[in-house]
Amino acid sequence: MAEDLGAGGLKREIGFADLTLFYVVSMLSLRWVASAAASGPSAVAVWVLAFLCFALPLSASVLELSSRFPDEGGLYVWAREGFGDFAGFMAAWTYWMSNLPYFAAVLYFAAGSALFAAGPRGAKLADQSGYFMTFAVVALAGITLVNMRGVKPGKWLNNAGAVGSSLPIAVLIGMGVVSYARFGSATHFTWGGMTPHLSVKNAIFWATIFYAFAGVELASCMGGEIRDARRNVPRAIVFGGVLVTLGYIAGTVAMLVVLPPEEISGLGGFMTAIARMCANLGVPWAAACIALLVTVSSVGAASAYLAATSRLPFVAGIDRYLPAAFARIHPRWNTPYVAVLVYGLTGMVFAFLGQAGTSVKGAYDELVSMSVIAYFIPYLYLFAALIRVQGRPAGPEVVRVPGGKWVAVALAVVGFLTTFGAICLSMVPEEDELNKPLAVAKIVGMTGVLLTAGVVVYWLGKRRQRLAAGG
Repeated sequence: MAEDLGAGGLKREIGFADLTLFYVVSMLSLRWVASAAASGPSAVAVWVLAFLCFALPLSASVLELSSRFPDEGGLYVWAREGFGDFAGFMAAWTYWMSNLPYFAAVLYFAAGSALFAAGPRGAKLADQSGYFMTFAVVALAGITLVNMRGVKPGKWLNNAGAVGSSLPIAVLIGMGVVSYARFGSATHFTWGGMTPHLSVKNAIFWATIFYAFAGVELASCMGGEIRDARRNVPRAIVFGGVLVTLGYIAGTVAMLVVLPPEEISGLGGFMTAIARMCANLGVPWAAACIALLVTVSSVGAASAYLAATSRLPFVAGIDRYLPAAFARIHPRWNTPYVAVLVYGLTGMVFAFLGQAGTSVKGAYDELVSMSVIAYFIPYLYLFAALIRVQGRPAGPEVVRVPGGKWVAVALAVVGFLTTFGAICLSMVPEEDELNKPLAVAKIVGMTGVLLTAGVVVYWLGKRRQRLAAGG
């Protein structure tokens, strides 16, 4: 039987079940459960708002855009089809650059969770930056090698990560029910307490929580490697989206049942709640097992982002906006191995900088500042692209947003405005910032540097195209 190959010789290895688990591992982050619960009962309402104002518009946009343009590259292709080559490249550039700090963040979280499994011996490493840096770099090196070898081994790592995030959430919810039945709730839930109060500080937090649902667009970067993408992507979005939304809301409630919000922190809050529940229920040993699952979930999430995001420079290499080496496919593994390797190595640099000495750490902070606004720019392109394509005919094979053109436009407008608001809020400095004008100038200036770099790379790519055409 002949192999099912997509464009350029990539293998179509991703089926419906893999795709659903991919959405779970890329969207359901246990860090967000703890961060939300730390803000108190009002987080439940914020999750609902996040679903209505961001998750639903994003899911609807990806559903139709991925059906209209089910090609390798996803977001890159959608922005290009909507607004031209420059828009497509800049959407991809800001997406892959702004995601680089993600690897350090999620793998540091994995390293911290692993210490729970090690018990008292692990506690000795909690303040050792070298441990966190080594864990992140070694894990990312392994993830890079696995994904270079092929989609099949890579997807099993992603699937393991999805199980690693789903089971701890299920355990948290189950133990929360048992804990409530035995001891009552550690947090007092009232309508007043569950009502979000508008302030600049709270609005910044809301914007952070809204983007916990980011990742719906990620799998479509590998559109050429998905079997029957037009059929499987919409179904997987629905199944995965329901699981993730329920996990966030029910997990946050369960955590607040076990611990008062003042005892929850974003980094270690999830495992702290699990450890407390396990001790109260007489099964303290279970905390170590769950800690291992949490570690696996974080590693799986890093793998998913590396695999999918590395396809953007691969497609840009095909279009000659990046050197032709990025477009190479391994003759045996059928993977864009150069794009995966370069992206993995760059992620390792960020992981190193994040825990290095003071001067190097300052460089890392500067790089993170570059990504603050840039992180939201691709979503502006995505929502605008959905609006733009509504005037174009769609064949019978295209899955449209339920309700048709005007529902699609309305959802895209909501998503666009939510994203624009998040950009504005990202420029608001922290309350303890001593020099607020300088902080704003720094974020805006560093974003300008990143965008300028993208324009230069695009211009060099255009020049490369002209030379190739002339030769």
